[in-house]
Amino acid sequence: MAFFAAASAKPVVREMLDVWAPTIISPNASTVWTEGQKYNVTWDTSNAPANISNGASVVLGENGDLTETGIGFDLRQGWVTVTCPSDLTPGDFYSIVLFGDSGDQSDQFSIVEPSSDGILGLLA
Repeated sequence: MAFFAAASAKPVVREMLDVWAPTIISPNASTVWTEGQKYNVTWDTSNAPANISNGASVVLGENGDLTETGIGFDLRQGWVTVTCPSDLTPGDFYSIVLFGDSGDQSDQFSIVEPSSDGILGLLA
């Protein structure tokens, strides 16, 4: 009984995380991604609080549908490399949602199919 009393008297300390929704820099409204290619998603870390999540994720949004493209990185780094899925419908209605302590959504941008001559992929 004395052991139980001593163990239960110890306070539980949990680190409080600040809610932070960093501004996504890229992709933006002028961005064009090509299916199957790798891209950096970047966000502003200049106002990052001291206590933020290190288990963030990036998802690609398409008219409300979300596809996970990156998971488990530290928000403090300000970027993550993702691969654009290759089974999408081309269009200009895509956005990136960055989840961590909170969520932030990029401007809508375009995703195109790879061209058969490879030039379009080099321009993206």
